[in-house]
Amino acid sequence: MNGFAFRIERKSRSCAARCGVFDTPHGAVETPAFMPVGTRGTVKGVLPRDLRDVGARMILANTYHLHLRPGDETVAALGGLHDFMAWDGPILTDSGGYQVFSLRDIAQVDDDGVDFKSIVDGSRVRFTPERVMDIQENLGADVIMAFDHCPADPTAETEVRQATERTHRWLERCVKRWRERGGPERGQALFGIVQGGAIEALRRASVEAVCAHDLVGYAIGGVALGEGREAMTTAVECATPLLPEDKPRYLMGVGTPTDFFDAIERGCDLFDCVTPTRHARNHTVYTSQGRMNVRNNGWREDPSPLDPGCDCLACTQYSKGVLRHLAVTNEMLAGVLLSLHNLRFFHRLLADIRSAIAEDRLAELRAAVLEPMTRRIGPGD
Repeated sequence: MNGFAFRIERKSRSCAARCGVFDTPHGAVETPAFMPVGTRGTVKGVLPRDLRDVGARMILANTYHLHLRPGDETVAALGGLHDFMAWDGPILTDSGGYQVFSLRDIAQVDDDGVDFKSIVDGSRVRFTPERVMDIQENLGADVIMAFDHCPADPTAETEVRQATERTHRWLERCVKRWRERGGPERGQALFGIVQGGAIEALRRASVEAVCAHDLVGYAIGGVALGEGREAMTTAVECATPLLPEDKPRYLMGVGTPTDFFDAIERGCDLFDCVTPTRHARNHTVYTSQGRMNVRNNGWREDPSPLDPGCDCLACTQYSKGVLRHLAVTNEMLAGVLLSLHNLRFFHRLLADIRSAIAEDRLAELRAAVLEPMTRRIGPGD
């Protein structure tokens, strides 16, 4: 399709991990890759130039929230998401399928679509597969996601079956609308989403149904929703080996170091999550020694950096003592600096993983990275 290609450059000899390059109209993305989340058209507290500097190459925005404010037609009038976000790299938009799950208390699902109660003014917001495609056309992201039904309980077989079958019917409608509106010709790729919960037979059936459509890439949805690591592992283990090897595989909403290793070892390529920036705004950071609460009084007079091995702005220009002061006084700069640090940690980790796959030492890197993640570090550690 116009401007899109995916090629695998290296494979691990000990697991299903692979290094690749995903070419898009707005640039290439080395995979495995992490995509920071800019739900409402901005990664909170982080300038686009700084996103690029910390290693981001592709970012994510959300269809539901941008449709509510400022409106997808407004985004289109302002030049589309790339101009709107002042980001010249690739962008992916989620379809609103996650909101079917997260806002289920104010949403009603039927076979045609979903009625949401607007979180802005309480008005009725109707999403159908066709409407979701139209909204994402207006937004103008490089990669758009099919509208799916994400079930609340991935182990409830009847509910999961109904949601999965509905997802397949909605995908057919999404593909039809996307083609009718010239999506392939205008350089906008559509990814289908595999559902099926933690039920192996439904996951396998969903892969077959979704991959019946020849699309640029495919996603695994319905995971990381509080179901527990075992259920998430089951979903990934069932689906990933059955997805086309020559297409990018996107595991939606997943983003901790352990998640990355688990999924990459099984052949996943793309990830997104709010974890690094949300944790940073709550003053928790990831370091090579473990996780750290920056507000800890023990850092009050500590002149050392958060992480001596990190080259981000927070670590090279500020001490733990200064960062603690900014955090406890609720200075905006604290969240900005700590977000930059966590994003840099995530992107450096993915770069290290790519190198480890190429050199067939992924297991060694996993042990070195994850052991410190089991503890929170404090003064004197």
